[in-house]
Amino acid sequence: MRTGAAAGHRGYYHEAACYGSDAELLAVTVPFLLDGVAAGEPTLVALGPRSADLVRSALPADSGVQFLSGGDMYARPTSAIRSYRSLLADLVAQGVGQIRIIGELAPAAFGVTWDWWARYESAINHAYDDFPLWSMCAYDTRITPPHVQADIARTHPRYATAEGRHVPSPDYVHPADYLSENRPPVPDPLQLTPPMVELTDPTASEARRAVYAADQGRLSAGETEDLVVAVSEAVTNGLRHGRPSVRLRLWAGEDRIVVTVTDRGSGPAYPFAGLLPTGDGAAGGLGLWITHQSCNHVVHYRDADGFTVRLTAGNPHFRSDGVAAVDVTAAAAG
Repeated sequence: MRTGAAAGHRGYYHEAACYGSDAELLAVTVPFLLDGVAAGEPTLVALGPRSADLVRSALPADSGVQFLSGGDMYARPTSAIRSYRSLLADLVAQGVGQIRIIGELAPAAFGVTWDWWARYESAINHAYDDFPLWSMCAYDTRITPPHVQADIARTHPRYATAEGRHVPSPDYVHPADYLSENRPPVPDPLQLTPPMVELTDPTASEARRAVYAADQGRLSAGETEDLVVAVSEAVTNGLRHGRPSVRLRLWAGEDRIVVTVTDRGSGPAYPFAGLLPTGDGAAGGLGLWITHQSCNHVVHYRDADGFTVRLTAGNPHFRSDGVAAVDVTAAAAG
């Protein structure tokens, strides 16, 4: 049996908890968590270190709330969905009537990689809807940019407020519609220079060799192997499911390698492509899902050239001027 604001709701009860002070965070979080424990519901926290410490200090000793590592849970969107679905399935198998979770993304997610986290926030409305989950996604408005707040409103069906209200978001967009929107990425400054490699209709083995040749110690061994897998999948998808010709372009910087694979087709019709492994049988869905698990940033979009998948291995965070992004967590300490 479900309790609280989610009582009587079927499936996923998804809220954003936007706060402008530590006091507002605690006003939303503490009652949500303690009410869950009192109801005998699994109650979990997946916040960053600072927020987690703040909430932990506000809870009574031995509160019964379980703290997860937010950094581990939100490493990549696809891995977050996979991890949470496994966790939720295990809890449901134990017969629980409701699960409560409050989590947050690292501030670095609000930079150039926000596009795939925005897609995550939309996709989980579908991905978690077969579980009795009530979750709050915490966003500190002191460090959350306006364009991110606009996407929060479009990807969360409702807001939880510090006054204890649960109000619908008037800007919410159904996931199938939101994820079908075309979102060209923030251009990586490396792409303003001539590519190190440019191949037309390469075989998967030729694409793999190009990555190995370009690496030259820029990436860790694991990152290189993961990028090789992702590029191979992207090229194979383009050759099998796209329209000719398929063009691979590769740029290499000091801390990252960027690869684009473009074909003349329109890309997958399945809106959850990349975030979920299968859907309605749409071609290429598994390959995109693999790329999302193998790279530190993946974006796909349509333009006059066709359908493009951009893969980034290494450090995906940069400012628009090409400088490495700064850590904004200190801004929340005031």
